Amino acid sequence: MKTEQMVSAFEAVLYASGEPISIERMSQVFEISPEKVVKVMDMLSKRLSENKSSLELLRLENTYQLATKTEYAEYIKKAFDIKRRTPLSSAALEVLAVVAYNQPVTKSFIEQVRGVDCSGVVTTLVEKGLIEEKGRLELPGKPLLYGTTKNFLRCFSLNDLTELPPIPKSEQDAGDVGEQLELEQDGEQE
Repeated sequence: MKTEQMVSAFEAVLYASGEPISIERMSQVFEISPEKVVKVMDMLSKRLSENKSSLELLRLENTYQLATKTEYAEYIKKAFDIKRRTPLSSAALEVLAVVAYNQPVTKSFIEQVRGVDCSGVVTTLVEKGLIEEKGRLELPGKPLLYGTTKNFLRCFSLNDLTELPPIPKSEQDAGDVGEQLELEQDGEQE
């Protein structure tokens, strides 16, 4: 298969899927190396950009997904009569930060860091698909461990967790990081 045909085939598979597809799976489907998959995905991303497509290619850890650009969200919501999601509360952002930077973590660890009960917030974040159960800790009671999801990466425009901003050293820096995360999340909600 010629490279240009392969780029189009990748686009078709990603479009039909609607979900992220791993590099390994694309490698199996097209019988090419994972390195070649990444090169073809880069070509697809470039083609979408050059053609000023309403779609963009997202890389989420070791997966790729086609998505609409955020600038078209308003029209998509109107077309599907989607109600605006409520933004995350400051408590939810705090819990999300604790999980993202320390995962996998237990609910009691989150509560210890925050100093308040967070059962409701954890439940909400699980329902929104931003965190998920990652197993159980081998201690008495076997508490659940939580970690972030691919949806978390997508909502905050991150390829992987290494792109998280550094942990602030002062309260002023903490405010700056919080504002940055809120702005990114607001952009995704619109």
